[in-house]
Amino acid sequence: MLFWVLALLIFCGFLWNYKGQLKITDITDKYIFITGCDTGFGNLAARTFDKKGFRVIAACLTESGSTALKEETSERLHTVLLDVTDPESVKRTAQWVKNQAGKKGLWGLINNAGVLGVLAPTDWLTVEDYREPIEVNLFGLISVTLNMLPLVKKARGRVINVSSIGGRIAFSGGGYAPSKYAVEAFNDSLRRDMKAFDVHVACIEPGLFKTDLSDPVKTTERRFTIWKHLSPDIKQQYGEGYIEKSLDKLKGTTSFVNMDLSLVVECMDHALTSLFPKTHYAAGKDAKTFWIPLSHMPAVLQDFLLLKQKVELANPKAV
Repeated sequence: MLFWVLALLIFCGFLWNYKGQLKITDITDKYIFITGCDTGFGNLAARTFDKKGFRVIAACLTESGSTALKEETSERLHTVLLDVTDPESVKRTAQWVKNQAGKKGLWGLINNAGVLGVLAPTDWLTVEDYREPIEVNLFGLISVTLNMLPLVKKARGRVINVSSIGGRIAFSGGGYAPSKYAVEAFNDSLRRDMKAFDVHVACIEPGLFKTDLSDPVKTTERRFTIWKHLSPDIKQQYGEGYIEKSLDKLKGTTSFVNMDLSLVVECMDHALTSLFPKTHYAAGKDAKTFWIPLSHMPAVLQDFLLLKQKVELANPKAV
């Protein structure tokens, strides 16, 4: 009996793997729109899908990012300047994409644009510190999606939202994790709403990757800037040298950082081209082996493991 159960499991695994390898055809007439293409995941995705033959429309925030991308890609690829937090910019871009795609519609929408914002203890922050990542990562993503959705529905295409392991477990104070938790919720409701239109919605949850978004120098500079403006009470509670000690703690987690950005682009590729795309993709060894499993564990265990990476406060009773 055990033999037959094992044989059935192996057969089911084979079928599942085979199903995942089935791809769509005729990608050369399919338009895809990608946000956040100046650097990082978006830039690599634009170059990768251009080489595959897609008609890529890459949205960049800066003129320099747009120019550099054009120099590395074919004449098929078009760039547009887009600030996802500017409603008028989003509307103009959606109309431009509509004129380009015509009756074909938009096969793929990849919402990749995002910012990290300030990562610091919650009691160091103001509401304004939360605003930027929530405006870009959440409201910007929603704005682009709502404006592009009619084109995606016309093509019965795919929406791919780049979230984060920060949308599964809050590893630091600041607006990044709340924005990504909200992206996960928006993604889930959109996925169910779009099923009737044969539009597939997928969510990618990258782990820790070495990109401009996570530049440790910029992150540290922002923390020091905030530290200078903290009240004497909070400085006394945390103690001088708290930031430096935190950086020393983080040095032990460098093995968790993924260097290969193509791991995320491969997830995008599967979500775009598979006949049976997944609803969620974990990208990066840390996401698969630590963050996602940790997100399913009891809060007491999550707190224990994450607090081990925190620096002990100098005088938390000085309140």
